[in-house]
Amino acid sequence: MEVCPIPVVTVQTVPYDDQKPGTSGLRMKTMVFESKRNYLQNFIQSVLSSIDLRDRQGCTMVVGSDGRYFSRTAIEVIVQMAAANGIGRLVIGHNGILSTPAVSCIIRKIKAICGIILTASHNPGGPGGDFGIKFNVANGGPAPDIVNDKIHQISRTLEEFAICPDLQVDLSRLGRQDFDLENKFKPFRVEIVDSVDVYLNLLRSIFDFSAIKGLLTGSNQLKIRIDAMNGVMGPYVRRILCDELGAPANSAVNCIPLEDFGGQHPDPNLTYAASLVEAMKGGEFGFGAAFDGDGDRYMILGQNGFFVNPSDSVAIIAANLPCIPYFQQMGVRGFARSMPTSTALDKVAKAMKVTLYETPTGCKFFGNLMDSGRCSLCGEESFGAGSDHIREKDGLWAVLTWLSIMAARKQSVEEIVRDHWARLGRNYYCRFDYEGVDQKAAFFMMRDLEAMITDKAFTSQKFAVGNSVYSVEKTDNFEYTDPVDGSVTKNQGLRIIFTDGSRIIFRLSRTGCAGTTIRIYAESYERDPEKLNRQTQAVLGPLIAIALKISEIHERTGRKGPTVIT
Repeated sequence: MEVCPIPVVTVQTVPYDDQKPGTSGLRMKTMVFESKRNYLQNFIQSVLSSIDLRDRQGCTMVVGSDGRYFSRTAIEVIVQMAAANGIGRLVIGHNGILSTPAVSCIIRKIKAICGIILTASHNPGGPGGDFGIKFNVANGGPAPDIVNDKIHQISRTLEEFAICPDLQVDLSRLGRQDFDLENKFKPFRVEIVDSVDVYLNLLRSIFDFSAIKGLLTGSNQLKIRIDAMNGVMGPYVRRILCDELGAPANSAVNCIPLEDFGGQHPDPNLTYAASLVEAMKGGEFGFGAAFDGDGDRYMILGQNGFFVNPSDSVAIIAANLPCIPYFQQMGVRGFARSMPTSTALDKVAKAMKVTLYETPTGCKFFGNLMDSGRCSLCGEESFGAGSDHIREKDGLWAVLTWLSIMAARKQSVEEIVRDHWARLGRNYYCRFDYEGVDQKAAFFMMRDLEAMITDKAFTSQKFAVGNSVYSVEKTDNFEYTDPVDGSVTKNQGLRIIFTDGSRIIFRLSRTGCAGTTIRIYAESYERDPEKLNRQTQAVLGPLIAIALKISEIHERTGRKGPTVIT
């Protein structure tokens, strides 16, 4: 029986003016994608139309999701629209599941032209939660601003989209599925691939798996506790840490990806990963880790709940890269950190005599540095770290790096951290998040604060809090000039830098979908060996008091305190 080709349909639509991708793609409440007519289709068409027609025809694209609610519906639409727009092949994770690092890995491995990741990262899921669409380019990294601007411009004038509404793909069946389309000479191909295989093979080429396995299974077996937070990382944790590296199956918890992440916030920090923190405090486990919804963020805990600040984690990883076979072969070029991340990494860069790059927040800024051979390691204070093996932050890579360091040094998490402080000093550091703040209130607070701190008179200010006196050395609204292409990114956060190197930073974050998050960062460096074991909040209390006073954040937002403290 002859099968009729699948028709390509052109559908008239009306543009939306709010489809501007942010640092991590387009994020909205899920109900926006579900309830607004053609909202999803409009954005996907804008993404596809941003690819030059000559490059698009017959090309390969990767698609994956963190498993959150609405992902399967969205994948179905993406498949139908990719076919109608001339994409030749789609590579999709089994059941639609692919972590963000795995998507980057596959794009680079198969030389795909781009990828789409359905994720809102650490934001909650479910019908009442958030949904996001992230576009990655051919290097495997997030789309740069020039691409995002093009997508936004297209979305504001879009009048129609192309789709094959009769095309149905089975996400549960591994292998190839070919479809004949009207007026197309070649069949459209969908390949459903194992979610873990390609990424696992890459990790095997980076790490000494036998050393890690010895740590997890030997006579002095390290007991670990890994929380996948019901996000995308469950299958990766089971397959890699348990099946491949020998950790007992009960080492891994919350490993079934759920559409609503079990009703939890898939954010690996002390607030939202509280159950892991409590389990670690019992002393049974020597190493603990949690991952966010899409797998690019991580948190490290030592025995008895010893917390590794993510800025310290990046610095310690950098200082111990010679433990990793990949860096033994490739060498270490430079390091990069986001501006709000503590300067602990700077101390390591100076000691290792490599260049340190300070970028705006967002993984996309690291990609240019890595593509040009300037950077081997990157990290952010928001629980993200990665290297030039892919062009995304990579939570499991960071965890395997920590386990490799522990295997090589034969020390506990806490011993490694305290040795690092003893050698290079300690950067006391914390972040206050005020989530869901009214956008106007946040805007006016930041506007008035910028006017205050950039006034010439402010740079001669001294602040006395208790026995501490802080003299202002420099203030600015951080801007970044990319050393590769010369592009300039402005308005990336307000900085107050004091003469002793202490810093206060104010920054707006719009990765959430309800209101705006105001973030306040405080940092103070200590070199005195007698003062390395103090409580973070006690050390930073004076700086926090200054930040609260000059910003008037509680008075201007109606808040009594932060939502989250890291």
